[in-house]
Amino acid sequence: MPHRNAPLTESGRLRVDHPPPHAPDSHPPQLPHCEERLRWEGPVPARGEERAVASGELGFSLLNDEPVPAVDADLLGAGGVAQELAALLLASRQATPFTLAVDAGWGMGKSSLMRMMDAELTRAEGVHTVWYNAWTSTGADALEGLIKSVLTRFDRRLLRRALARLAGQGALARAARASSVLAAGPFGVAGLVDQLWRSLSASPEARNEMREALRDLTQEWSPPGPGDSRRLLVVFVDDLDRCAEETVLAVCEAVKVYLDVPGLAFVVGCDRTALAPGGLLRELSPAGTAFMEKIFQTSYRVPAPANREVRAFVRHCARQSGIHSLLNADLVSLVAARSEGNPRRIKRLINGLVLEMRLNPLWQDFGPRAADAAVRTLLLQTLYPGFYRMLAGPGAVHGDVLAEFRTYRRVRRVLLRLPEGSPGEVDVARFLTEHEVPPPAGDDPAESAAALERLEAQLPSGFPELAVDQDFTSLVEDLMDLPRAGELIRLLRRQAPPPSSGLGGGHFPGHLPHGPEGEERTARDAPLAGLRVLWIDDNPSSVEGEALELRRAGALVAVVRNRAEAMMHLAAGPRDLLVSDITRDGDKEAGFLDVARLREDGHYTGPVIFYTGRVTPWREARAAALGALGITADPDVLQRLALAAGRRPTR
Repeated sequence: MPHRNAPLTESGRLRVDHPPPHAPDSHPPQLPHCEERLRWEGPVPARGEERAVASGELGFSLLNDEPVPAVDADLLGAGGVAQELAALLLASRQATPFTLAVDAGWGMGKSSLMRMMDAELTRAEGVHTVWYNAWTSTGADALEGLIKSVLTRFDRRLLRRALARLAGQGALARAARASSVLAAGPFGVAGLVDQLWRSLSASPEARNEMREALRDLTQEWSPPGPGDSRRLLVVFVDDLDRCAEETVLAVCEAVKVYLDVPGLAFVVGCDRTALAPGGLLRELSPAGTAFMEKIFQTSYRVPAPANREVRAFVRHCARQSGIHSLLNADLVSLVAARSEGNPRRIKRLINGLVLEMRLNPLWQDFGPRAADAAVRTLLLQTLYPGFYRMLAGPGAVHGDVLAEFRTYRRVRRVLLRLPEGSPGEVDVARFLTEHEVPPPAGDDPAESAAALERLEAQLPSGFPELAVDQDFTSLVEDLMDLPRAGELIRLLRRQAPPPSSGLGGGHFPGHLPHGPEGEERTARDAPLAGLRVLWIDDNPSSVEGEALELRRAGALVAVVRNRAEAMMHLAAGPRDLLVSDITRDGDKEAGFLDVARLREDGHYTGPVIFYTGRVTPWREARAAALGALGITADPDVLQRLALAAGRRPTR
């Protein structure tokens, strides 16, 4: 790898400095040592800090998503909790078996808390731990995987004796005799565990006796004794809430039916809401729900960290990634507040800023203040994705949505007679008229309030909430105060559409993320299989991405430009779902009128979704009056509504 100060090439290129390898038996080192360093070698377009940004002198780097391995590395106040929970498990070793659920949402630090508990427990005499990631198995394999993970913690001597013991016991004898010869062979623990599993799972009769066999083996490893003299095996099960229903139930079966024996304690990391009947297990029977409730003797809900700790964590991540000089105190507070204390969201946001600064050519050509513009633009895109979609997309039919929002704030203050501050000049009557709202006749506060209410019905939904969000208004004002702000907005609109979701990322409802081998794992194959979708949009290319996602989920999608083309498709055969835009050929109500006409004429009476770049309260009310499933500008919401349409009875 060349030296950091190697000469710049004419065209420029991105280099990645890899960290030194760590020992294979050790935990990967924590930030910043395990990071890959991104460094740009190319022309320097600006001066000062912009020169440092452009040349890579700020040392931009990506953050990893590894759990915190020990209490002394904790920044979010979970270390003390880990110590207390570990002490509680140690004090309860005579009460085994039991299961503790570490309950938290996505990215809220379940794995980190469990890793810190592990580090504390392994310091205690007679305590052993084992980890099992439920996401690495599917269906019935999870039962085998978890039981084998436990068996690997026992030494060869015990495993050999267990095989010999099984060779003379009931239904297990025949299977065990075939394997008992191995007890005298040079097999390690893994080979003995495989043979023992084959014996225990050889037949339904053998499985009926499996629990007692495992109990005997565990009792021999951890014989009863006074106080803390008894050995304890703590089994950590992680990522259960990311698994399909079959895998969840297989893991629970292993925990409750076969491994519910003295000497074992389970710590299960999961989001209990995801495992509830309304979550991943939405189709679970009442008996299955009751079984799930028996699994967890107690739960600890991981609380959100304190605001002060979250801000400190944001600053820490910014320092490790090299963008600390780009985030002032206000921006740090904004990231902390909008991330809701979720450390994974914070890291993703910081990594997004790093990649945006290094790889988006827009900022390399933007000149002075490029770093400020990039940071505020990406914060707006990530923390306020709905507003950003209107900003960078075609939804601002009344001009630039940023200008519209800023003018609305000033008009709102005038109509509500709020303190002026420094709102600037505003033509209230003109703004109201542009939005088809008659200006109030006089100075009557009631008339002004009524005019504001009618105005807000014509503005994008969420404007009133954003107007009183000081973090958002500061971000917008800072962005608009930048040099070339208008040019920036035009450039953003020329780029590819922004991501469909914000900090959390997403996938089509019914699909789970990619598995460890890269294959796609689904809760049900092609959740929209066979759903016949007719999509009306006068600009078909603008919805290509969304239509493709529906097709990938199994839907049959035809996109047409107008009602006449739609009627031709409907005449050729029925459709299960109609998706429509609203403004078409300058008519702001065309979508509503076309759907109403299709219903009145009997051409189509099924579910409707309105997909538009601009959602207002008035449009929401109009869509509801037409019986639509919903109206949205969000691709993720569109997917959920399509899934709901697919579950409706066949029309």
